[in-house]
Amino acid sequence: MEQELRTIDLPARVGVAATERNRVLRNTYWLLALSMVPTVLGAWIGVSSGLLQAMGPGLGLVVFLVGAFGLMFAVEKYKNSAAGVPILLGFTFFMGLMLSRLLAVVLSKGNGASLVMLAFGGTAAVFFAMASASTLVKRDLSGLAKFMLIGVVLLVVAAIANVFVQSGALLVTVSVLAIGIFSFFILYDLKRVQDGEETNYISATLGVYLSLFNVFQSLLALLGIFGGDD
Repeated sequence: MEQELRTIDLPARVGVAATERNRVLRNTYWLLALSMVPTVLGAWIGVSSGLLQAMGPGLGLVVFLVGAFGLMFAVEKYKNSAAGVPILLGFTFFMGLMLSRLLAVVLSKGNGASLVMLAFGGTAAVFFAMASASTLVKRDLSGLAKFMLIGVVLLVVAAIANVFVQSGALLVTVSVLAIGIFSFFILYDLKRVQDGEETNYISATLGVYLSLFNVFQSLLALLGIFGGDD
């Protein structure tokens, strides 16, 4: 009798689980869209004020590392409280501010505005492609994710080194690899939500946002190098 009750109750449990997964995914998409607002605001303030240019590359790197990792830690710490969303939006504002140095360089070119829009369109295309793929891919990606995480660490080391080396070839290499690696992480993070492995939409948004930010930044750097009209 108990076994029969469990069998009868199984569809209801599956339905509740599916509903919860859809809720987390929906909230992730909404919060991701909302996070673009403070990002754009931060970028606009940074470009208008020239704050990052005034700092210099060395100080700018220190501010970025301390601010980004500090805010990411705060997001994860308060992700289950009412403070989670405001802290996440504060983080996206900060990231927009940090992006302003690259934006200012690209916008100084004759076709700078077009390059920014092209990078935005390319990033949107990557996102929609990975979001669609996340509903189709059935295999477990956790093993590949561990391998890709090593690639992220190497990319970070190379990017930090290039702040001081200023090598165009290294910048191109890092940017191309970053687009590939972070596109995979968009797929991976969205699939984790759809599989019920990630149940907090703030954490999910943070992961996808970081990947989108890096894809956009890398596309913008490549377009600035190869597509700019001086």
